This record gives sequence, structure tokens and C-alpha cells, in this order.
Amino acid sequence: MPTPVVKVENLVKRYKELVALDHFNLEIMEGEIFGLLGPNGSGKTTTINCILSLLDYDKGCIEVFGKEMHPDSYDLKRRIGVVMQDVAVFEELTVYENIDYFCGLYIKDRHLRKTYVEDAIKFVELTDFRKFYPKKLSGGLLRRLNIACGIAHKPKLIILDEPTVAVDPQSRNKILEGIEELNRQGATIIYTSHYMEEVEQLCTRIAIMDKGKNLAIGTTEELKRMIKKSEIISIDILDLTEEQLKDLRQLRHVYEVTFENHCLKILCDGGKHNLLRVLDYLQSRELSFGRVYSELPTLNDVFLEITGKELRD
Repeated sequence: MPTPVVKVENLVKRYKELVALDHFNLEIMEGEIFGLLGPNGSGKTTTINCILSLLDYDKGCIEVFGKEMHPDSYDLKRRIGVVMQDVAVFEELTVYENIDYFCGLYIKDRHLRKTYVEDAIKFVELTDFRKFYPKKLSGGLLRRLNIACGIAHKPKLIILDEPTVAVDPQSRNKILEGIEELNRQGATIIYTSHYMEEVEQLCTRIAIMDKGKNLAIGTTEELKRMIKKSEIISIDILDLTEEQLKDLRQLRHVYEVTFENHCLKILCDGGKHNLLRVLDYLQSRELSFGRVYSELPTLNDVFLEITGKELRD
């Protein structure tokens, strides 16, 4: 059985009266892009800081690459790259000098470091901006510089905390493509984001956490199967009587029916051919209707049902 790249067992972290992590458990296997999702204050950043041994914790065990992690585990830390949400670069250094500085913290050989820095600049497509100072870069280019500084030493574990926040769509796509490429090159990635579509696109497995606990873990499809809602049917229709709405609520697998602003919305909990049954009913009553939509639950629906709140709450 493969050894987990990151293993967190029974982790407890308290800030006086506040329990930030409550017997938290996590295993991340080699080669995964692992999504860590949670509303603000759920314990995501605390978890990352504990994994990196930047924070003391009250109880539990953290292993990285099969070894217990400590503040002085420099051999392990050399194999980790961190890109935090707040851009952390030196304003007085150029793009090239910034990447060279951060790479130099891990790679002492000058010739090897030069190769790595060039690789990183090419990877984030900042070749034309290598002599620019950070204040001259757009938000998207600054994010890409931030990523280059975190991955220049070619780490085997990369932690990315909200890497696409406040960037333009083009830079966002470049960043996402870059993350997938890093994974193809052999890096294991821990990824936090507020953008559900990014997580669905990128992550092999996802953990949903809240109030310091791991509430659910699995692939996108596994998480979607955990919740009641399996299909959302929306139909534009002029009018419906209370009696007709009552009939619709009696249909198999229907558990919620609402009608507002000429839009009929029906939530189903499993089963096949739900849409056909609804349309058959409407046609049997000779009711005219307009556009019809049938949607599967999104990761946002899963998050909302499991935590009871929106991700941005």
C-alpha cells in the first residue's frame, strides 16, 4: 500500500477558548490534486500551517513523506512549495531576482539554480517580464510571479491557497493549466479555493471541512451522491393552481416544489425519468410551458447541504 504524502491524525488546535481543529484527520496520496474546501473560519489555513509546522498544536500527529513533521524538519521542507493567498514578493527585486532569491533558499548550486529559475519563468510565461519590478505587473502577472517563487525549487508537494483570487480570466486559465501540468510532472498538490468550478475541474479528491472538522471526503461524484438532491428541474410556466402544485409534490422522487415569478422548480432525490414524469403531468393537464432545464447537483449544492452555508459566508 502506498505511503500517504501527507497524513494528519487526530489533530487538535486551540486558541484559548476557540477549538480551531477538532480531532481532524486527513490522508493525501502521492499524485493527487487534493481540494480543501471550507467557509471562512473553518480551519483550512490553520490546517495548512500545522502541516508546515508553522504552528504548535495541542494534540495529534502529522507526517509528511512518511516522516513526522517538526519545525526543524528542513529535509522535508525542501520538498514542499507554498503559494499563499497574499502575494509575498520583494518590491525592490525584479521578476528574475525574486524567483532566484526564493529558489536560492533551497538550491545552493548556482548553475542548477539558474536552470531552475529559467524553467520557472518559462513555466509561468513571464519571459517578457523578467526585468520588470512587481509594481509594474498586473494582478494576474503578479499571481504568476507568486506561483513561480513557490515552485521554482521543483517541490514534490505544493500547497496552493486561493491562487486565482482577483485575477483576470486569461491569467486564471493559465494558472489552472499550470497546476495540471505540475501534477503531470509528478507533484502532489493541496488546493484551496472559493471557486467551485475550479475544484470540480482540477481535484481528484475533495475534503469539506467546517468548525475544525472533516465533514466529508471523496471524489466530486462521491460527494454528490451523499446529498439528497439528485436533480433540479426548472420550467417556465405562466400559472399553476395550488391543486396542481400538490399533484406535482406527489410524483415519485419529488421532495420539494416551488413556484415563483412564473418559474416552477422541482427538486428530486434520485430515480430516473423524473423530467419525463413532470412533463407528462403538465401535458395531461394541457398546461402550456416554455423553457425546460434539468440540472444535476453541483459541488456548491453539496457544500451548502453538508455545511448549511455558502462557501463565501
